[in-house]
Amino acid sequence: MLVLLALLGALAYYTHLESPAWERHVPLIEPAEPRIAAGLHPELADKRDTLVRLADQAGIDVLITDAFRSHEEQEAIYAQGRTSPGNIVTRARGGESYHNYGLAIDFALRTSSGEVLWDLEYDGNGNGASDWMEVVEMAKTLGFAWGGDWERFPDYPHLQMDFGYTLDQLQRGFLPPGHVTVIQE
Repeated sequence: MLVLLALLGALAYYTHLESPAWERHVPLIEPAEPRIAAGLHPELADKRDTLVRLADQAGIDVLITDAFRSHEEQEAIYAQGRTSPGNIVTRARGGESYHNYGLAIDFALRTSSGEVLWDLEYDGNGNGASDWMEVVEMAKTLGFAWGGDWERFPDYPHLQMDFGYTLDQLQRGFLPPGHVTVIQE
């Protein structure tokens, strides 16, 4: 009996160690009313501005092409290539993207002539390295996760900060501290 209890205790301990970080560190208190994000999280907005400034100092002109999206805007992007013209650019429906919670941005590069590029090889600052990957490394240093690291559907322009929250938690109304929210009606 003691051996069984010891094994169960060890299993519980090691299971806790292997639990995702959000299960151990994010305090979850049920929201009194369903909430939705209103714009970018302030910390993410600050990091976005820092990223643009750092890239500029490296001779790279970064254009933020997208940030907070409403669920309706996300549905319109999801429809692209399915029920409306264009290529499929997302697998996320409304409410299934970190953009919908103000926790993601998309970027592109801008040339000196003003042309907007999504070119992972472009070296506009002439230092022998891909400007795109230089921006990605800067973003990762600031705490962003890069969509280009995703195995199933890489999203090269996508940068996000989830603050340890899963989409399921965000969909249930949990939002990172400091976020501006509105009550869902």
